[in-house]
Amino acid sequence: MDKPDFSELVSVFARIGCLSFGGPAGQIALMHRVVVDERRWIREDRYLHALNYCMLLPGPEAQQLATYLGWLLHGVRGGVVAGLLFVLPGFAVIVALSALYAFLSDTSWLEAIFMGLKSAVLAIVIQALWRMSKKSLKGPVSLVFALAAFLALFVFGVAFPLVILIAGIGGYFLVRAPTVGDDVADIVNPRSRKGLRALATVLIWSLIWLLPLFLLVAMSGPQTLTEIFGFFVRIALFSFGGAYAVLSYVAQEAVVTYHWLTPSEMLDGLALAETTPGPLVLVLCFVGFLAAHASPVFAAPVISGLIGAFLTAWAIFVPSFVFIFAGAPFIEDLRRSPKLAGAMAGIGAAIVGVIANLSLWFGLHVLFDDVGRMELFTLKPFVDAGPVWPDWSSLHVFSLVLSVSATIALLKFRLGVVPLLIVAGVAGLAFEAVL
Repeated sequence: MDKPDFSELVSVFARIGCLSFGGPAGQIALMHRVVVDERRWIREDRYLHALNYCMLLPGPEAQQLATYLGWLLHGVRGGVVAGLLFVLPGFAVIVALSALYAFLSDTSWLEAIFMGLKSAVLAIVIQALWRMSKKSLKGPVSLVFALAAFLALFVFGVAFPLVILIAGIGGYFLVRAPTVGDDVADIVNPRSRKGLRALATVLIWSLIWLLPLFLLVAMSGPQTLTEIFGFFVRIALFSFGGAYAVLSYVAQEAVVTYHWLTPSEMLDGLALAETTPGPLVLVLCFVGFLAAHASPVFAAPVISGLIGAFLTAWAIFVPSFVFIFAGAPFIEDLRRSPKLAGAMAGIGAAIVGVIANLSLWFGLHVLFDDVGRMELFTLKPFVDAGPVWPDWSSLHVFSLVLSVSATIALLKFRLGVVPLLIVAGVAGLAFEAVL
């Protein structure tokens, strides 16, 4: 395994940030393809070890994984750059689209392009899931963990943190995994004072994170901006259960409690989130933009919207750096303990099931216009039982044909990711134009 130089790291993660469509499943798949399969910077077991930790955290797991990988390769500056580059392209796109939406309220042309893109991303997700399954599921025990996690999420709707917790406990007692070895220059010195460093990291990055709030309060900033930042700070700390659970809660609060958006505007924002690169929670920047746009500062709606979007992004994404830079050194130590490595291996096997669930969820929403959950029984907040199930009459034939074609092009003809996305986006636009 070869450690990249810093400029190569910057170049690769800038590319990943621009191509990271498809939500968590697509983004994890893309990073796996680039960092593990193509560049061979990090071994499979080390990648999964980092992914296991990121899946336990609140917030956008894909951005946290990018930050972790950058930290492994080039320390704090590598983590900062990788984490920022993963978010910035999507942030720029969502802000531009939010401004256009505020003026035009029409995104049909964009949805047409990204209908094609999502079909191509589905092919990338299928390829990555297959590769990760072959490398991660070694033996019947890991297969049982993965299958149990998939069924718990897909069929029974068990809360995601509960699935991961049970997998970790089960792995601790049932799995005897080999420790994960080194494949890049070790960032962590076992003899260093990790506790003091972690405390200093938490304090410094927490001050950075809350700095906008201090400034807004000190300057007696507009109430809407203060509300936006305070609300999304809370979301960042308690956003367990994946992006979709977070978006559902935010949609309710933004529309019903704060009256920042109308229900139709929120639905349009969710559509935009599905069709832009970067973490799905970037749609929250759309919410922040429209909320501030509706209560302009100094009679400048667009500037207010930009400030609202920036405050939202700051509140949501900066905590990822706290979690990684403070926690990752300790997580790296777990690689050297057989029992704790077993716990992480149990989580890792369950993560394959989690990604399979995300992939199927994503695939159903690509191929069908109407997807819901078939409720069997409910024990909220832990279980909301019933499989995710489509309305078969809502099958989108064009998306099915394009997804199959993209999968064949990727697996059989080994078409590159960029050409695949370009062709699929043009096909989606052409299909909309013909209709």
